[in-house]
Amino acid sequence: MPRLTRVLNAALLACTLVLPASAQTSERLVLSDVITEVRDHNPEIRAARDRVSAAKARPAQVSAYDDPMVSYEAWNAPEPFRIDHADNNIFRLSQKIPFPGKRSLAGTMAARDADVAEQNLRSVELDAVAAATKAYYDLWMVHQNILIYSRDKDLVERFAKIAEQKYAVGRASEPDVLRAQVELTRLINRVTTETLAADDARAALNALLSHADDEPLGLPEDPPPPALEVSLDDLVVLALGNRPELAAQQVAIAREESGLRLAKLNYLPDFEVSAGRFVNYRARDGVGAMVSLSIPIAYKSKYDAAVTEAEARLSAARNDLRRVEDGIRREVRQAFVRARTALEQRNLFVSTHIPQAELALRGTQAAYETGKVDFLSLIDSVRAIESVHIEHIEATAAFEKSFAELRRAVGADVPRGNGR
Repeated sequence: MPRLTRVLNAALLACTLVLPASAQTSERLVLSDVITEVRDHNPEIRAARDRVSAAKARPAQVSAYDDPMVSYEAWNAPEPFRIDHADNNIFRLSQKIPFPGKRSLAGTMAARDADVAEQNLRSVELDAVAAATKAYYDLWMVHQNILIYSRDKDLVERFAKIAEQKYAVGRASEPDVLRAQVELTRLINRVTTETLAADDARAALNALLSHADDEPLGLPEDPPPPALEVSLDDLVVLALGNRPELAAQQVAIAREESGLRLAKLNYLPDFEVSAGRFVNYRARDGVGAMVSLSIPIAYKSKYDAAVTEAEARLSAARNDLRRVEDGIRREVRQAFVRARTALEQRNLFVSTHIPQAELALRGTQAAYETGKVDFLSLIDSVRAIESVHIEHIEATAAFEKSFAELRRAVGADVPRGNGR
């Protein structure tokens, strides 16, 4: 008996050991605040914004004429080189002028590129928000697991004391006390490992916030009541009207249409005009002008190939539009099925599994205290209710993460029903 008492006391002492300190505070971590900070500080989003700014600066560049040219010519200058005695000193100003419409089409194409960059920014924001939401609920799930294991550890401590009391009066066997020690050790290990898992989940969320890995974060709030009342068909319609990838592809088609018009316009000549001032030695000064134009027909095959390329690019963009539409439908369906499955599992745990497991535990505890079952049956009941609570938390987190993926697949907020 004294040896068992010492063993049990050692196990109970281990339960009170301080777990590794985690980088958290007692403050609440609100999901909406996390999403706002992700939008403001996530480096991938900021890089996408910079790419939009860069793309918006392109149309003004490509639609402008080439810089005008100033030139000087000296003709028939005597030796030693005396330009003031040259027969002709010519000061010339020239400007290349593309055929009307060419530069405006190039500017239109660049503007479409900027529109694509804006839609890509929306895609990056949606990806970052979805990733942050999933990381948030990963962190919430770990904290809930820690609470479950800690609660079950306290429960087993109480059962261990009952086993010790029964052993002291000869109503329980020595293995019952030892099983209690083993179960306590297991739960201590689970609390410790889940605490380390919390550090990992916190680092993942901090990375999305552009924080240091060990930056303290508050405790995530419980999710709102889960609900998924919108139909799959409505979600598909919503996605086809909101997904930035689809809008980007539609803009890409418009860009390639402008590219085809530009390729056909390149069959027409470009111009160059110049005006000059002649300063002549021993002759009257004067002015001159010149107009020249290119001859595209001289190398027509080059422009034929350009039109063929533009037509192929336009056809590819249209086919990509169909591919994107099909992909959106598939992504929405898959995300919807995952969310619906997780919701059904979560509701089943709440309505059936958890009440049954709690009822079984209470019955087993009463039966053990009266000597009708052994301690192993009591431990089995504890593990059963532990498993049910863990799976309930996992299903709840799985629904929230699947719902975040559904929002990403739709490209907009998804009605949540009464639990919104």
